[in-house]
Amino acid sequence: MFDVAVFGSLFLTLFVIMDPPGITPIFLALTAGRPARVQKRMAFQAVCVAGAVITVFGLLGHQILGYLHVSVPALMIAGGLLLLLIALDLLTGKTDEPKQTKDVNVALVPLGMPLLAGPGAIVSVILAVQKADGVAMQVSVWAAILAVHVVLWVVMRYSLLIIRVIKDGGVVLVTRLAGMMLSAIAVQQIINGITQVIQQS
Repeated sequence: MFDVAVFGSLFLTLFVIMDPPGITPIFLALTAGRPARVQKRMAFQAVCVAGAVITVFGLLGHQILGYLHVSVPALMIAGGLLLLLIALDLLTGKTDEPKQTKDVNVALVPLGMPLLAGPGAIVSVILAVQKADGVAMQVSVWAAILAVHVVLWVVMRYSLLIIRVIKDGGVVLVTRLAGMMLSAIAVQQIINGITQVIQQS
């Protein structure tokens, strides 16, 4: 009732896209000046928002694609291009870090959406749910989604401790490695989409 390969593949993809180590300094910047209790609550809220957005698109992905008349290969190619853009930002260090503000709940926007539940994660989940045939693969897909969100919550909740351990240099190193892995995943997704287009023509 569980497919380890499907779980591992989606977990790795979402981990690289949502980038828990890379979100740590952004989370700290956005929640700076708030008590530790508030920071922990905001970490939980951000993960809940991201999880809700991902779940909606995962459950209604087929209907959304059908309504928009978008084919799976087209979505794979578009998703691959989006992932490649994210990967290039991670590799070059050009990701935007929003400024902290005390007037809004940053756990909802921009943390929950679009920093965590961004286009790359949404597209990856829609494709994974579409390709999941059978109960075992569906369970594996949703288990991977849940596992990634648990990791995100743990990382943000203990962000102050983590940043002291790996320091800024460690965050940069992990971010660059994530960018390299994500770029390979993106290119493979584009190749798979083009291959399906050729086979269908």
